[in-house]
Amino acid sequence: MNTTLYILWFTECDRSQQNLVGGKCANLGEMLQANVRVPPGFAITTHAYRHFMHEHRIGGEITRMLASLDSDDIDQAEETSRAIRELMEATPMPAAIADAICFAYQELCAECHATDLPVAVRSSATAEDLPGASFAGQQETILWVRSAESVLRNTVLCWSSLFTARAIAYRQAMGFPHEKVHMSVGVQKMANSRAAGVMFTLNPINGDRSKIAIDSSWGLGESVVSGVVTPDNYLVDKVTEGILQRKISPKLIAHVPNHAAGRVEIADVPAERQNIASLSDDEILNLTILAKCIEGYYHVPMDIEWGIDGDLEFPENVMLLQCRPETVWSSKPPMRVIQQSGTALDFVVANMLKGVRVR
Repeated sequence: MNTTLYILWFTECDRSQQNLVGGKCANLGEMLQANVRVPPGFAITTHAYRHFMHEHRIGGEITRMLASLDSDDIDQAEETSRAIRELMEATPMPAAIADAICFAYQELCAECHATDLPVAVRSSATAEDLPGASFAGQQETILWVRSAESVLRNTVLCWSSLFTARAIAYRQAMGFPHEKVHMSVGVQKMANSRAAGVMFTLNPINGDRSKIAIDSSWGLGESVVSGVVTPDNYLVDKVTEGILQRKISPKLIAHVPNHAAGRVEIADVPAERQNIASLSDDEILNLTILAKCIEGYYHVPMDIEWGIDGDLEFPENVMLLQCRPETVWSSKPPMRVIQQSGTALDFVVANMLKGVRVR
């Protein structure tokens, strides 16, 4: 089957195809080109989204619904969002798109030697993960999806999440025309994360670009991203790769897969694991190396999601799941990390002498 109109594998994606695969999938392709470990998968292109919107002429109806919207009226925005999403989720997917998605999912299952491979179905809008605007978290990501039928259903859910009340209001505030923003969907093999989290290639507290900050907790990264746990925090010197600071927090709950039910659930962390480090020093160092690689590839500070796959051996178990340019500090001039004047050698020596923890 020729699926190239509707499907692109991550290995075929890059930033030049932002309008075809959205920001998230484009960055996944770029990470593969940078030779870092990324779980395999494919993008359902914006051609599929546009075909879906035009097949039953719902695009015009949605445009009319948005034209009369007062974005300052929260209740109206929520009502309009609900009506749009119900319309989209009740609209049948064109057969050609459904066939292409099912065929690609079956190929991914075969590549990973699994039947009904668990995947993440991730929204990837064309106005997402841009250096000048943060659309992160506004659209759907559905974890631990199994079966082609479930992938189809959750693809439509991702498409419709382009019209959450929050996403609509943010596009209006940022001046992005609704009809110019399209949705791709990434279908990516789930990392069976023993631990997961986020990291920044700067210190998000003060913008110090000589540091890497890593937040980590047990289970899938949703616990950290959603803010339901206080994660462990590690601050690493970017030059020496020494761990400068560790804060081990009580991690009482975790997002974990329920294999029998085929979904992600929140579970209590066993008492003996709540107050111990969720990462080893070797894993911290490996994440640091990967973070430096990604920042060097993009040439800007980065915001990265990662996971430690419990099914694999170190270091192959250290996976990067998403990345995007950091948007808070990146628009500001880099802060000075050494107050006195000096050479590059002075900088390295100064960092080496300031209490680096010996591993």
